Amino acid sequence: MGLYTKLPENLQEVDVIIAGGGLAGCVVAGRLAEADPGLSILIIEQGPNNYAVPEIIHPGLFPRNLHPNSKHTLFWQGNQSEVLANRRPIVPSGGTLGGGSSVNWMVYTRAARSDYDAFDAPGWSADELYPFLKKFEKYQGKGSKDHHGFEGPIGVSSGTFRGQRGEDAFIAAAAAVGYTEFEDLQNLDKNHGTERWLRYVAPNGRRSDAAHGYIHPKLRSGDFPNLHVLVEKQVVKVLFDENKKAVGVEYQTNARFQANPEMQAALQAPRTVRARRLVVCSAGANGTPLILERSGVGNAQILEKAGVKVVEDLPGVGHDYQDHHLTLYAYRTNLTKRETLNGFLDGGIDIQEAIRNNDELLGWNSMDASGKFRPTEAEVEALGPEFKAAWEEDFKDKPDKPLMIIALYLAYFADYSALPDDSEYVSMANWTAYPYSRGHIHITGPGLLDPIDFDVGYLKDDNDIDLKKHIWAYKLQREMWRRMPIFRGELATSHPKFPEGSKAAVVEKADGPIFDGDKRIEYTAEDDKVIEQKIREIVSTTWHSLGTCKIAPREKQGVVDPTLSVHGVTGLKLADLSVPPHNVGANTGNTAYVVGERAADLFIKELGLGQQARVDSPVDDGQVKKEIE
Repeated sequence: MGLYTKLPENLQEVDVIIAGGGLAGCVVAGRLAEADPGLSILIIEQGPNNYAVPEIIHPGLFPRNLHPNSKHTLFWQGNQSEVLANRRPIVPSGGTLGGGSSVNWMVYTRAARSDYDAFDAPGWSADELYPFLKKFEKYQGKGSKDHHGFEGPIGVSSGTFRGQRGEDAFIAAAAAVGYTEFEDLQNLDKNHGTERWLRYVAPNGRRSDAAHGYIHPKLRSGDFPNLHVLVEKQVVKVLFDENKKAVGVEYQTNARFQANPEMQAALQAPRTVRARRLVVCSAGANGTPLILERSGVGNAQILEKAGVKVVEDLPGVGHDYQDHHLTLYAYRTNLTKRETLNGFLDGGIDIQEAIRNNDELLGWNSMDASGKFRPTEAEVEALGPEFKAAWEEDFKDKPDKPLMIIALYLAYFADYSALPDDSEYVSMANWTAYPYSRGHIHITGPGLLDPIDFDVGYLKDDNDIDLKKHIWAYKLQREMWRRMPIFRGELATSHPKFPEGSKAAVVEKADGPIFDGDKRIEYTAEDDKVIEQKIREIVSTTWHSLGTCKIAPREKQGVVDPTLSVHGVTGLKLADLSVPPHNVGANTGNTAYVVGERAADLFIKELGLGQQARVDSPVDDGQVKKEIE
């Protein structure tokens, strides 16, 4: 089997190197191998092998990947931010083979049609990408067969469990405040309503990730001897010849996986491997721009300051960092332990026994109901003239675009020892679908140990539009909760501390729903300031980093053209969530699969591989090349 922690001596040159074994990298490698099993392919992944790892394959254990000591997750430390109550936010990303698909929350959602059309790049419109949306799916939901795929390697289903009472409560409460339930919100056009969400989980209850879907079956079959995976090795930089053609990479052992890194200096010494035909960077929206900059591709001023020789001055690298901004609020319920995931987190369920017994809760991610939400015209007016102007420019005439995603997680993700009683507490998640705020991520030196300059950018937009979205969503989700039959109170520490006498005061304990017909909670200007402060204190990441090496002309801060070739050099492609030029109104894992499938299609044709290169592709890339030349 071609999976190593040390590269064999006879494997110092291959046809294609893929720098990063994350979601899109696994898709690209798997599809290239299928197109031509004779093509030698090497994936270099900085993290460990993910095969059959319990906290990866069992969806119910996904919160364990949030632990700071997780070997399967990377934690990117952001710069201190005054607008975030002087916090230094942390952004996790996948740190193992399969990338984010191995450690994420497995939520199956798709972008809007207008999201892909806004890429404004030949070959990347919604209609052109739709075949790739279907290609990777093995869909087992209620959506129309016209909109989904059924023969792909990635399972989409309900898994082995649904928290029915919580799910029904969310759907009914949303309907009570004006949001319709849809059978399928994931057809690119439906919006402004709720759905009983599916997940990237197979019907047998196992996580469906990119490595187990695209790579491991090939490695274990023995039918793909030219597919190789090197794990626990970090790519330092791409190597270029005198003509600025990518000819290989420099890599070194990841010290995190050495028993005593100080005694392993020789193993950490940089080594090189050559690529005869192509180098593909697929290290994610955070990792890829850093590799490019260490390679000498990026903003010349940043590179020179970091002590890196400039190969190509490309200012868009690491620019325009985007993420969906998340706030979480906790509620007290009358649910039982077996109706939440809390037992796996607070020690109430023996995990090893659950695995031995194949407990149905292991095949669940706790998230059964969610929705894509837009405000009413009156609510837009109430948010002020600046908000109204932004709404009218970017949302009003695009009915497929949600303002916020609101989701119910039947789990509590903080300190159980600090809870006031033994009730089951769960979480409501609000996140911005299209944040206006932008950040950046850059190197400060030539090595892997040099600090990074990472500004997450949260809540830095003009006129506080992103903040106003969160204020609106907080009030909406609270109205929903107070109408749910499972409602038994609000966890005070997770909510704003309203002033004494406020009509919006937190209700810590209740015997059931506490709404009064259609009447809404009353908030004063002072209440709004308290909500704003709480948001600044808690707003965080959704793990949806995106857009740091976008598809666009270089004069528009672009890094790659529509064929994913890096401007100004040859033999170097990008394939991950660094390339979308704009955000998407969905969990980004789905978009990463689409980028991977579209990238593989491009590379297969460009390399002229086997039979797959001669069959009709969904996109005429000959025409695409004409349009960008």
